[in-house]
Amino acid sequence: QLQASGGGLVQAGGSLRLSCAASGSISRINVMGWYRQAPGKQREVVATITVASSANYANSVKGRFTISRDNNKNTVYLHMNSLEPEDSAVYYCTAWDRFGNYWGQGTQVTVSS
Repeated sequence: QLQASGGGLVQAGGSLRLSCAASGSISRINVMGWYRQAPGKQREVVATITVASSANYANSVKGRFTISRDNNKNTVYLHMNSLEPEDSAVYYCTAWDRFGNYWGQGTQVTVSS
């Protein structure tokens, strides 16, 4: 199971930090990441990070968002700075281990202009 938290309402230019903890049968996680889906749009990747902390970002968030993880806690974080109204979406965490891919329940991020 993946449990995400940290979403909310913030003004443009503000910051939020999302957290997502893996538990239960998920183990030896390789890649963790964050996706987002805005109303009427397809789900898109925001950032991913490997167990060795190699990170990749969508062009739209480079320089503003930072993904990190704590392997001891099986937790991934997304630090979001300089938020824009276009960042408003439901953010989903995801993880891959040797058995498959898992998704969290999503957390709403709303950025007001």
